[in-house]
Amino acid sequence: MYIKRNISWHIILRYAWKNLIFFVLYSGIIFYVYATLGWTHIDIPFQPLSVIGIAVAFYIGFKNSQSYDRFWEGRKIWGGIVNYSRTWANNVLCFVENDRNAQITLIHRHIAWINALRIQLRQPNSFSIKENRAVERLFDKHGERNPACDGMDLFLSQEEISDLENRKNVATHLVKNQGKQLKKLLKEGKITEFDKQVLHGNLEEMYNLQGMCERIKNTPFPRQYAYFSTVFTWIFILLLPFGLLNVFETQLQGLNEVHNWWYLGLMVFFSVLISWIFTTMEKIGSNSEDPFEGRINDVPMTALCRTIEIDLRDMLDEANLPEKVQPQHNILY
Repeated sequence: MYIKRNISWHIILRYAWKNLIFFVLYSGIIFYVYATLGWTHIDIPFQPLSVIGIAVAFYIGFKNSQSYDRFWEGRKIWGGIVNYSRTWANNVLCFVENDRNAQITLIHRHIAWINALRIQLRQPNSFSIKENRAVERLFDKHGERNPACDGMDLFLSQEEISDLENRKNVATHLVKNQGKQLKKLLKEGKITEFDKQVLHGNLEEMYNLQGMCERIKNTPFPRQYAYFSTVFTWIFILLLPFGLLNVFETQLQGLNEVHNWWYLGLMVFFSVLISWIFTTMEKIGSNSEDPFEGRINDVPMTALCRTIEIDLRDMLDEANLPEKVQPQHNILY
């Protein structure tokens, strides 16, 4: 999640530099052949093009609204994970009063669960967005999409880690292991049946929150909206220079060569500017479709996991608590 109030041009250009070069070359060639080679027949009326632009703007607006809803739902789910994590730790400390080791195991396993869930959600799907190499290089440098950054071995026994290595859904099995330990504590008389039911209610909520995350992760944004939004945007952009010829052609008539080239440069500028605005609006929606990929606009799961870890270990009265996660290049992961 980008946290600086104003997005730096360094970040903007990472996303836009290829498109900007293409827009300059494409519109420049069209305006050059119009003015220099005399291909005055290639212009098109701007009125139908403006209708297309309005329709595309409405379509992009709808896509961006729905994409933001997916991001905000993901953030609310992780807000629920933060709250229920604190509830889980509080209930464990209150109900399992006479077994310090059990308290530590149950709370540490929960910290392992949130990290396992984060790692699973960060893994790319077949429909995950692919950025240009400049953007991907930035994310690779930060290393937050690397499963090796889990740190779960700090919270689990080696035996449990060995059992989880071949599991398809590690987070699911960690919650299952929590339930098995609660059953064991009940048999040993360390918790009551009521305590067990309350704690199982917490585990049920963890499964619900995990399932909500997996629903967003495994359900792509409807491709008809995502795909045709891109297609319509590029149709408008490719037609735009021809329409601007029609707008500026009256100013070109009767001008000397110096003024002629000045107006051509002005047309190139407006063509590039309008094209960049439309592609940026379309890109914003695409980058909000999948909120768990560990990209610039995604839910900061690493920071939220660290917040939960600090709170829960503090509730255990542990020393040497970790520091909060700091943003990298103004990006909080």
